[in-house]
Amino acid sequence: MDKCKLSRVGPVVCFAFGLVLVLAVYPVSAQTKATIADKLAEAINFYSELEFDKGLDITSELLKRPDVTKKDSIAVYAVMSMLNYGKGEEYLTKSYSFLEKMAAIGPCTIHLPHEFWPQQLRNKWYNVSREKGALSCPGDKDSEIQTIAIMEFDNFSVGKYQEELGFITKGIADFFEADFAKFSDLKVVERDKVDFILNEIELSESGKVSSATAIEVGKLLGAQLMVFGNITQIDGKKCKMLVKAVKVETSEIIATVEKEGKPDYFKMEKELVKELAEKLDMTLTDEAGAMLDAGGTESFDAATLYSKGLHYMDKYDYKKAYEFFKLAYEKDNSFDEAKRKMDIYRPLAIS
Repeated sequence: MDKCKLSRVGPVVCFAFGLVLVLAVYPVSAQTKATIADKLAEAINFYSELEFDKGLDITSELLKRPDVTKKDSIAVYAVMSMLNYGKGEEYLTKSYSFLEKMAAIGPCTIHLPHEFWPQQLRNKWYNVSREKGALSCPGDKDSEIQTIAIMEFDNFSVGKYQEELGFITKGIADFFEADFAKFSDLKVVERDKVDFILNEIELSESGKVSSATAIEVGKLLGAQLMVFGNITQIDGKKCKMLVKAVKVETSEIIATVEKEGKPDYFKMEKELVKELAEKLDMTLTDEAGAMLDAGGTESFDAATLYSKGLHYMDKYDYKKAYEFFKLAYEKDNSFDEAKRKMDIYRPLAIS
């Protein structure tokens, strides 16, 4: 069970737990490896406390150890990149240099980018990966596990609802991504990775992306399935949400689901995820089902604030992003994803 998804621990604990899992593949030297993970967790803790140089002192010492493996080095460089990024714009070049070091070792050695990286660092990693021809890795095309990419939803609402619901479409896509990630037979392409490709081909500026082009994006990402959706609201009493899954190889629509009723978009989202998964013959274990039901928020206000946080996060305005994630969490303190992002962006908002 994913401890980070089922508890409200911050990014420090989650990353340390993830490192232990990565490093545990070497049982002979498990004690040594656990020490490296502990030291990296300590360095990230200094990041949270804005003590960036203290964190860098720890990571620099780790690189001097004779027992450091390639995977260890990537983990260390990942933290060093983040620590330098936290020091400010004048350290961007140095921060990015560690991403280059990671890519030189092998961009597909471990799954990247890390969740705790700020958005600009994540986008830079996608750029570095693309230059290495590794935007999708060999494992992404595993025939046993389907890869799915989710497009930002279209807003077909009219009148004041076109503007009022403008942020919500980003949040809905984010919730779909988080919920589909709970299926054991699915690998979900990160939302920001999809956005990166769209920005690279200068399509997202118009706000409209054709289905044909989106399918091409899916191919670039190594996805077998693409999910498209839209919302429509014309008054305060009724709305509709439609979602369709398209097979990338043939551009064939293989499943469509829709809901109509009172404007409760995030309740609809949960129902549509389950219905679409059933039509696609996906496996949802009891444990994953419980996680799906527990995730996200039932508060429309919290979801709207969270969606605004995503908007500013994508623009690298971390102060505003943090403020909106914090407001979302204050509206619903069971909203774990808002808390997680609040923890990630707090150091950058106050430094």
